[in-house]
Amino acid sequence: MTTRSSFFDSSDERGVLRTSIAVTLVIAALGIGFGLISGSFSIIFDGVYSLVDASMSLLSLIVVNLITSFAMSKGLSRKLRERFSMGFWHLEPMVLGLNGTLLIGVAIYALVTAVSSLLEGGRDLEFGWAIVYAFVTLIACTTIAIVEARANRRIGSAFLRLDVKGWIMSAGITAALLIAFCIGHAVQGTEWQWISPYIDPAVLAIVCILIIPLPVSTVRQALSDIFLVTPVDLKQHIDRVAQAFVEKHGLDSYRAYVARVGRSKNIELYFIVPADAPPRDIAEWDILRDEIGEAVGGDGPDRWLTVVFTGDPAWAE
Repeated sequence: MTTRSSFFDSSDERGVLRTSIAVTLVIAALGIGFGLISGSFSIIFDGVYSLVDASMSLLSLIVVNLITSFAMSKGLSRKLRERFSMGFWHLEPMVLGLNGTLLIGVAIYALVTAVSSLLEGGRDLEFGWAIVYAFVTLIACTTIAIVEARANRRIGSAFLRLDVKGWIMSAGITAALLIAFCIGHAVQGTEWQWISPYIDPAVLAIVCILIIPLPVSTVRQALSDIFLVTPVDLKQHIDRVAQAFVEKHGLDSYRAYVARVGRSKNIELYFIVPADAPPRDIAEWDILRDEIGEAVGGDGPDRWLTVVFTGDPAWAE
């Protein structure tokens, strides 16, 4: 019992991801199965979408394990640690970008298929099975989205944040499917029955149009991290801290280089010491480094801070 609860621990990022993967795989299997039974391509799309999401969540879990093991200095082989001596933070934006891109790609493909189906006269399906699937899946998606969002308030993970978005998107897709299937079931045997073949591709097209833009912000942020675009807020904070430090200790100037890569903050600070400054021993320089480290803040396994004191500005360029 203890092992199972720790494996799906809601207070740990990896435990939440494991829970998400397990539920997603179940929903994917249900979606593909019910989609084939009912003849609904929108349900099959929902299952395939969930399968892609589960694959990306599994990849995210692997990256989280690597980052955590490196930060805690345990669980990694010596060979792996030597080959990735600067850590695994750079993998996080790569996975996030790949995840968002794949979700967008799947949705675009489904949109093209839906439009093609509409032009061909739609398709008939068994609304009873479709309604059962949509109802069960909507409850599952809504529940896991709420549970995961609450857990991430404490954890603050970008992976979980994207995963919550994925569950919200899935819940939205399923809710739209449920409404459409109920309408399709209601018009059977009436004068409006002619619209029933168009319901499945029409709702799929509408859902795809709505969800395609959702991962765009995640992909954009991931690309910023991959290309080491300087985050404005972090740079302003470092500039304030460094300038105050220069004025306090009578230094000539400083150079600051910052980047955010996934959850990590990479900060390099070079302080130009005046040529006539009194000599200091190593312990005194280390005290100054501790001071600037405390002023920068955010000390932890995901902060990479380098502080250099030099009398030659060329070393800071």
